[in-house]
Amino acid sequence: MSAEATNPGNPGAAGRKRGRRRLELRGLRRIGRAALLGPAPRDGLPHALEHVAKAHRGHHPDADVDTLAKAYLLAESSHRGQLRKSGEPYITHPLAVTLILAELGAETTTLTASLLHDTVEDTEVTLDQVRDRFGAEVCYLVDGVTKLEKVDYGAAAEPETFRKMLVATGNDVRVMSIKLADRLHNMRTLGVMRPEKQARIAKVTRDVLIPLAERLGVQALKAELEDLVFAILHPEEYATTRALVMEYATRPDPLTALARRVRAVLDEAGIDAEVLVRPRHFVSVHRVRLARRELTGADLGRLLVLVAEDADCYAVLGELHTCFTPVISEFKDFIAAPKFNLYQSLHTAITGPSGEIAETLIRTHQMHRVAEAGVIALGNPYAPTDGADAPEGERADPTRPGWLSRLLEWQRTTPDPDTFWTSLRDDLAQDREITVFCADAPPGGSSGVTGGAIGLPAGASCVDAAYERHGEAAHCCIGARVNGRLATLSTVLHDGDSLQLLMAPDSAAGPSPEWLDHARTPAARLAIARWLAGPGEPGARPAGPGEGPAAVPPADRRAADHDRSGAGRVAPASLLAVADLPGAAVRLAGCCTPVPPDTVTGFAVRGGTVTVHRALCPVVARMAATGRQPVGVRWRGADQGGHGCRVTLMAEAFSRPHLLADLTEAIASQGAAVVSAAVEPPHEQRVRHTYTLHLPNAAGLPSLMRAMRQVPGVFDVLRAGRARQAAALRP
Repeated sequence: MSAEATNPGNPGAAGRKRGRRRLELRGLRRIGRAALLGPAPRDGLPHALEHVAKAHRGHHPDADVDTLAKAYLLAESSHRGQLRKSGEPYITHPLAVTLILAELGAETTTLTASLLHDTVEDTEVTLDQVRDRFGAEVCYLVDGVTKLEKVDYGAAAEPETFRKMLVATGNDVRVMSIKLADRLHNMRTLGVMRPEKQARIAKVTRDVLIPLAERLGVQALKAELEDLVFAILHPEEYATTRALVMEYATRPDPLTALARRVRAVLDEAGIDAEVLVRPRHFVSVHRVRLARRELTGADLGRLLVLVAEDADCYAVLGELHTCFTPVISEFKDFIAAPKFNLYQSLHTAITGPSGEIAETLIRTHQMHRVAEAGVIALGNPYAPTDGADAPEGERADPTRPGWLSRLLEWQRTTPDPDTFWTSLRDDLAQDREITVFCADAPPGGSSGVTGGAIGLPAGASCVDAAYERHGEAAHCCIGARVNGRLATLSTVLHDGDSLQLLMAPDSAAGPSPEWLDHARTPAARLAIARWLAGPGEPGARPAGPGEGPAAVPPADRRAADHDRSGAGRVAPASLLAVADLPGAAVRLAGCCTPVPPDTVTGFAVRGGTVTVHRALCPVVARMAATGRQPVGVRWRGADQGGHGCRVTLMAEAFSRPHLLADLTEAIASQGAAVVSAAVEPPHEQRVRHTYTLHLPNAAGLPSLMRAMRQVPGVFDVLRAGRARQAAALRP
């Protein structure tokens, strides 16, 4: 926008332009000259719009450009007399932004808004005037990219402007499309700015705009923005990379010869395909050089094979893998499993006759358009749907990605501009995503299973997946299965993992401080921090004097929250135990799983809840050592065991085949249900099985333990607390 507009003729900027894939400078110069001629129409179309109209009709042959002409006339008359820092008429900027979008295939509404995107910010034109002349959609897009005034927001103007823009993008992704094209033109013409201002704008572009371009799939804009930022922030590395590219440009290109061989192979197989050599942009070359230390001519580009249909992609893949030696580790199928940003393609690598390895992309022409232009290539996402299931009057937006919905969700709970700005950069800094396939077991043990694919940043854990999937309800997550195996919530997930999140059947469970060590996404970290800092679990009563977080010494908060993370009970604790603290809720500790008639004691924790421990639990000793005062607890009722309960047992045994089956059969014979089970690897022919079990009656615990001890090979069965003590005594 206007604050970023500078001189496109600066010599330093011109040096950075060489070798980049961009719109022809000749076309931009003609736009500038046409703007100087004024709005004089020819055949109803202003001279300055000729290149825009030609590019627009190339993608939309039947487009009506009359609206564009009206928008240009309003923009030109409004900006008349305004100059860019280079001395050019200001109208050249919105024209250049519009041409960028037209080249990418944007539809008429987007182009109309791009012509007007600075009018409300920099001229006397109002949003009401834009709405009256061009409709509500154009008005919304213009408003979405209009900056907030520094005079009103001060230092918070920039983060709050981006917050406003993201919220608008959540309703219409075309807002961010215009912003990206606007920033690209400003970055192209950044040369007359002071070096410190160039660096500031480049850093914001790197931290926010480039990741957003990646997530919206607009690779054409992302690649050029990366190169422009690279040249400003890392001039030495940029110069080195540019020199390498220029050096290899004088040598024979191995990819050109290999492309001819690939074309011949596909022709012989009867596959109609276009085979191209696709050069890497400078940042991509730099990354390859860092990863491989030494570059070859084949590293400076990739082969691109374009076909008509999806099935042809796999036919091409088969021919290439048959006629050339493939590098199997390089194969990825983004057609069957598209990326989170709409990207689809087959990736492979083949070895040429001289040993050169060529990365190869195989996609349809439509996939290629989407790969280059992302959401822009999908046209108007707000066009009325033809689907029979669509509610009357509603519009479907197939381009609102899940990551954007998640970002909008956590930003609503982050009112502080500095926290929002930091969290936004952290969120967008995750430059690689994985896809995890989630099948959740609903609380209460119902047989229904819900699930779906979720996107996470690389390095994310089960904690991140829980909050990604369930939002604040993830506070009740107590475990996970990864690829069918029980796993801790700290387990790092990998691309393609199958995940089942285990949720507590009630709302008493909650996150522990350790979860913050395993959370990578801002959404998870903010939600956990809010829960730990706030007073209430769902349904908790207000804390009275001496209760709640203030009653828990900081040194003891970890132990107290540890109890909470394991608290998943089948029957409410209040049916089993009562505390000598009027009105206090009661929770059975997950660390030692007390059951009647165990000797128990309690401690007040967060929200005034009393956590019940077995008297021999190690946590009790730690709490007493910190000066915590115990709360008296007793089992409710004379039978002391008429209710169902949950208990954790550890079976110590000699390793042998079928031990797990025999133990689970013994457990089932006593009427107990297995909630979860874990088997440690054998050590010196000994093995430990850990079971969390639901007993219909606590009085049946002794007979259950006897039945498990009678299983051949089992030499002891211990309660969880005793088992930990016994383990500590092992050599």
